[in-house]
Amino acid sequence: MSRQIVVGVAGELAPGQRKLAFIDGRSLVLFNIAGTLHAIDNTCPHNGASLAGGQLEGCMLRCPAHGLRFDVRTGCMAGTGGLSVTTFPVDIVDSKVVVSLDEHDATPSHARAGSAPS
Repeated sequence: MSRQIVVGVAGELAPGQRKLAFIDGRSLVLFNIAGTLHAIDNTCPHNGASLAGGQLEGCMLRCPAHGLRFDVRTGCMAGTGGLSVTTFPVDIVDSKVVVSLDEHDATPSHARAGSAPS
């Protein structure tokens, strides 16, 4: 079952900007990539480093600790196989930015059946 959590106001993030959000003790990072909002877990799956301060190149985010690169749209690491970061669906509802969390949000999004990039 999915929970809808308000994390901001529509239009708050300009393209290229990011924002930290804290939900139920978990840290997420929201990105505006070319006008589309994406949310990922703020923890690198390699060694737990914060991803929020990583360098963003297009849709690829570089972990500041070890340089691993993740596509913020899918959570997948660049190249084939490898690690992935959990992504979360983001919607605009009544001018509010809403992130959907579900009971299985500890599973990387690309591993969930039928999931699509946000």
